[in-house]
Amino acid sequence: MSAHRRDAVVLAVATGLIGVTFGVFADSAGLGLAQASALSVLTFTGASQFAAVSVLDSGGSPVAAVGSGLLLAARNALYGPVAAPFLAEGRVPRVAAAQFVIDETTAMATAQPDRATARDAFWTTGLSLFACWNAGTVVGVLVGSLLEDPGAWGLDAAFPAAFVALLVPHLRSRPGRATAVLGAAIALVAVPLTPAGAPMLLAAAAVGPGLWLRSREARR
Repeated sequence: MSAHRRDAVVLAVATGLIGVTFGVFADSAGLGLAQASALSVLTFTGASQFAAVSVLDSGGSPVAAVGSGLLLAARNALYGPVAAPFLAEGRVPRVAAAQFVIDETTAMATAQPDRATARDAFWTTGLSLFACWNAGTVVGVLVGSLLEDPGAWGLDAAFPAAFVALLVPHLRSRPGRATAVLGAAIALVAVPLTPAGAPMLLAAAAVGPGLWLRSREARR
């Protein structure tokens, strides 16, 4: 098995465990198995799912939950131009790929040295994550009723930890480090000034300067 496929499988298994966390919190927020599974299959972006469930768990309306989820999911639109160069041509393949354009697949693909490997990394990561995330959701909902206080297990730290892990391959390059520093600076400034979820969305703007810096280095 190639290195990027092995990494994709390892990431998928780890993400599946986070899917268990989502299932547990979905159960504690009052969602049934069908509702939680539908959210994982159709939305398939963890940050938005956690945000929506958090709003419901705190007594918010479904409209507020959807709005919070959409706010966080909007950052995925910025990944489209990044992913487009290594995806297959044609409307149908790209429509299918859109469901898998998320943080993990974009990070894994852009860390590869060439287009063919990047495409394979994208699909291997996306399909593996989809299977493990949805399986984890089912397991989490089923065992959720056994945990009186999910927060006491420290499960809420699992999802942010996965985001930090995704940064590691990119910190080896100068554009990656510049993007990480700029994104962190934007988020720190935005936290006290914007609603919950907005700092993450605004921090995604750091991807633009990072891509510019990478293209500039490639021309040298």
